[in-house]
Amino acid sequence: MMSRSYTNLLDLASGNFPVMGHERRRLPRVMTVPGVISELDDDRANSVSSEAPSSVVADRVIIVANQLPVKAKRRPDNKGWSFSWDEDSLLLHIKDGFPDDMEVIYVGSLRVEVDSSEQDDVAQLLLDRFKCVPAFLPPDILSKYYHGFCKQHLWPLFHYMLPYSASHGGRYDRSWWEAYVAANNIFSQKVIEVINPDDDYVWIHDYHLMVLPTFLRRRFNRLRMGFFLHSPFPSSEIYRTLPVRQEILKALLNSDLIGFHTFDYARHFLSCCSRILGLEYQSKRGYIGVEYHGRTVGIKIMPVGIHMGQIESVLKHADKDWIVGELQQQFEGKTVLLGVDDTDIFKGVDLKLLAMEQMLKQHPKWQGRAVLVQIANPARGKGKDLEEIQAEIEASCNRINETFRQPGYEPIVFINRPVSLSERAAYYTIAECVVVTAVRDGMNLTPYEYIVSRQGIPGSESSSDSNAPKKSMLVVSEFIGCSPSLSGAIRVNPWNIETTAEALNEAISMADTEKQLRHEKHYKYVSTHDVAYWARSFFQDLERTCKDHFRRRCWGIGLGFGFRVVALDPNFRKLSIDAIVSAYSKAKNRAILLDYDGTVMPQASINKVPSGEVISIINRLCDDVKNTVFVVSGRGKDSLGNWFSPCKKLGIAAEHGYFLRRNADEKWETCGQSTDFGWMHMAEPVMKLYTEATDGSYIEVKESALVWHHQDADSGFGSSQAKEMLDHLESVLANEPVTAKSGQFIVEVKPQGVSKGLVAEKIFTSMAENGRQADFVLCIGDDRSDEDMFEKIEDAIDSGFLSFNSSVFACTVGQKPSKAKYYVDDTTEVINLLQFLAEASDPSPAEDASEIPN
Repeated sequence: MMSRSYTNLLDLASGNFPVMGHERRRLPRVMTVPGVISELDDDRANSVSSEAPSSVVADRVIIVANQLPVKAKRRPDNKGWSFSWDEDSLLLHIKDGFPDDMEVIYVGSLRVEVDSSEQDDVAQLLLDRFKCVPAFLPPDILSKYYHGFCKQHLWPLFHYMLPYSASHGGRYDRSWWEAYVAANNIFSQKVIEVINPDDDYVWIHDYHLMVLPTFLRRRFNRLRMGFFLHSPFPSSEIYRTLPVRQEILKALLNSDLIGFHTFDYARHFLSCCSRILGLEYQSKRGYIGVEYHGRTVGIKIMPVGIHMGQIESVLKHADKDWIVGELQQQFEGKTVLLGVDDTDIFKGVDLKLLAMEQMLKQHPKWQGRAVLVQIANPARGKGKDLEEIQAEIEASCNRINETFRQPGYEPIVFINRPVSLSERAAYYTIAECVVVTAVRDGMNLTPYEYIVSRQGIPGSESSSDSNAPKKSMLVVSEFIGCSPSLSGAIRVNPWNIETTAEALNEAISMADTEKQLRHEKHYKYVSTHDVAYWARSFFQDLERTCKDHFRRRCWGIGLGFGFRVVALDPNFRKLSIDAIVSAYSKAKNRAILLDYDGTVMPQASINKVPSGEVISIINRLCDDVKNTVFVVSGRGKDSLGNWFSPCKKLGIAAEHGYFLRRNADEKWETCGQSTDFGWMHMAEPVMKLYTEATDGSYIEVKESALVWHHQDADSGFGSSQAKEMLDHLESVLANEPVTAKSGQFIVEVKPQGVSKGLVAEKIFTSMAENGRQADFVLCIGDDRSDEDMFEKIEDAIDSGFLSFNSSVFACTVGQKPSKAKYYVDDTTEVINLLQFLAEASDPSPAEDASEIPN
């Protein structure tokens, strides 16, 4: 008998995601998709087609996040709830970047626990008044999902904290992952309740919901969906330690657009896609995309901004001016440095205090004058590490104040309580410098708020010096997301206490004119790149990425988190054996062109010698006088000649067509423009140079070509070396009659005028000149070099070497973008297809041997 936990793991592996805990099933309150919504473990059978009629004309955006942008509290009489917008929520500010007529619906959880008896009423009220759809998470799921997997595992790992021991970072707990999956499932059900799959956009936010794209993509293949990560994305060396690393990556790739604050975070994500999933990215006209099963997943790099209207409104508020007056009196004659940080282990508050202490020691002139005001927002998480860091901060504050205290002066003012934006703006106004020393932070908007607060509101009555030059200074950690956009800030490594102390001294000692120039540069950027600009830019890229959704044919394949959507051109379809056998039987002159590796022979096979079954099938095809059969491969002529020696009538094109023979009785002919291979003596030393420097790479020497392989090298280094080698070879061989090209894990140098496409053209031309114009063409291949053959087939029809009435079956192996019109799944299907054609062949002797092309 299997345990309950084991069967749960089987459910996860097979694509069934049971909701943990016991939740009462209810009919959805809002239905815009016909039918009854079932649990996800049955969703593939109930997949909603994008061809269903839409009930909404205008576009809508469904914004999904862990928490809704609303505040909730019990009424004084304890009867019901009162709700209000959370004006500090980023999700609320996103609306400013959308068109005025665009409807926005929010899906997320509440910060409070609502009794199950009240959930329906609360949900209806939030939907009617706020267009919010709450996801109520059972307490057992909430605890393991949020405080467990999110806060104890993902969040520390994404901030570069490895779980070295149970007491340091915490161990991975499978039940936390199951709760994370279950919570994401609950969120998906709430999205499904309100979605119109043809008209709506879905924008998912942050690491709490990284597997949500898979749940939604399983239900709606063509759904237009974006994801933005507000935390750092760690380097592949860190991320690869996550036990569910593939599941999360594949889930994110079910989005259409994935956003990051900085290029570093995006680069790390792309590196993980390469090293873990073997995916490569391309940059085209400024846009980065990852090819994933025929879909291009866009990568967006854009740091979020602040809400200018909100900050400016606070700056006009009378409370702020009153607080400013008090603070100016409290810190009269002092130079104020300000820190505003959440209380957590990555904000580097302890390092900031040590740097302040070091500055006062190294520069005694600031003793009695420089004050560090540190505002500590309440902690969002909990744990032993947090308690230790709080104790260290408290001890440092006491020690520094005891050491440097003077009458009327304390160097550290520690404010350990929630501080409103109005009060915060007052502190910004009087601060000479803001200091952010986080050791790792996703974005951090404190410097942006400070810059706008120091600018003030031009013409406001409260600013008597509104016409005076504005100035501000920033000392920021190089490990925070906003650092790249603040070119005028003094960037520091917060771990280096001495250099950070010198940076503090430099910031407050700098000439006012320099402070003004830096401030002007920062304000120009911050004021134009606000939250509305960020939201508008992301949404425009999402629209661009999804513009072809309803033109392409899409279907889902795979189980669990291996699920993905294959998106292909509507004219690209699976090859029907019945259709090709029918056309084959009717044809009088047939051309059959077959690639070898990856087509007739599996790529993963170690023994590359064709089986007896393959030899038998090819011989039966060759024995039919209506057929002209060729194997067209990049392999050497000696290997192919030996392997296919039993096939006397088989044509072979070796080394991509440089060597060609029409049957075993003929000699090999060369088809290149030159027989001078002196260039090899120039190219080989270059390749050897890179081979010696790139562990795992090797050179394959052919008679007509040189190939550098790097599939066994480090993926990132191998790709980098391949690009560098290609540039080097093109420079060295600029005046030689050769071409250097990169392919999948290779760089190849070969003579000009040699390609599989030219082989196809030669075969079609020869058949036509001998009065045997092909009226049936079957061409099968699996890689880039075979695309030349598919392209030449179209050219042969246009040039008249193939009739417009010819039955043409250009076929690629595997479901992927191709110039071919058909596909088969794998080499097994190729052999099966050839077997059917062999059975339909007529092995009667030729009436006139002269009909065979020569």
